[in-house]
Amino acid sequence: MNLGKLDLNLFLVFDTIYHEASLTQAAVKLNLSQPAVSHALARLREHLGDALFTRQARRMVPTPYARALAPAVRSALHSLQNGLQAPQTFAPEQAERNFVIGMSDVMEALALPPLMADLQAHAPGVSLHSIRVERHEMAAALRSGRVDLVMDVALPAEPDIQNTRLMLDRLVVVARQGHPAIDDTPLSLSTYLNASHVLVSARRKGLGIEDFELSRMGLRRRIGLRCRHYFAACCVVSRTDMLLTMPEQYARLSEPHFEHQWHAFPVNQPQLDAHLYWHASADADPTNVWLRERVISTSRQELASQQRQPIAR
Repeated sequence: MNLGKLDLNLFLVFDTIYHEASLTQAAVKLNLSQPAVSHALARLREHLGDALFTRQARRMVPTPYARALAPAVRSALHSLQNGLQAPQTFAPEQAERNFVIGMSDVMEALALPPLMADLQAHAPGVSLHSIRVERHEMAAALRSGRVDLVMDVALPAEPDIQNTRLMLDRLVVVARQGHPAIDDTPLSLSTYLNASHVLVSARRKGLGIEDFELSRMGLRRRIGLRCRHYFAACCVVSRTDMLLTMPEQYARLSEPHFEHQWHAFPVNQPQLDAHLYWHASADADPTNVWLRERVISTSRQELASQQRQPIAR
């Protein structure tokens, strides 16, 4: 296709219709008349040789071709907008800016305290909004600009998504003090398997990483409770004989709040590595570069300070 003969504004119309699912709402958002939006869609249909959208129950439903095209269009528009708006430099001490970061509750507990302390000291006008981003939606959220960064485990590579490793962690097993089956000796595999366990997962079903390691040995544990947050799980463990397998860094953070004992995970340790993700269009953006540097620096400093004193036996 010869882009020189194509009005690139048509792709802005396409993107708006795609996300609004309505010609009327698209016209309102673009500050155009509905006939103008309809005419633009007709021109793009002619250029691309596809209907792009069909009307179903008062909604504009994208065709398979439009669904495949939409992420690339949104990414290109986002890149263009960043290029036009991005400042050549970023002065954090003077900035008034809100950033959105996708992260889990574990990453919130580990990363936000040192990061916010750093921002209050050096960029008091900068604020953060932490949201949950499902892993299958991460790339789309970064492409669309819905989030500036995402902090999560290692995920399959995407061609336009950049990442760097933030930290490495390991699993520990947490039990209450005075647990009748656990003493000061290393936790045995048989004791681990005979116990009832708390599994923490934001998903409605599926195994935890510790269960995958057990399954490789042909073993299974009994899950007595599945919940969404480690803090709630720690509260349960403190009042029962259940065991909780969790990242060591979070166990360190919970130590002042619970009288727990910690033990090493009794099988081969899976690698728990947290990564920082961003879209390629923001790779050289001064504001995004600055935010990435602060996240990386504060997270690694926090990890180093916590690792000075071992807690797992």
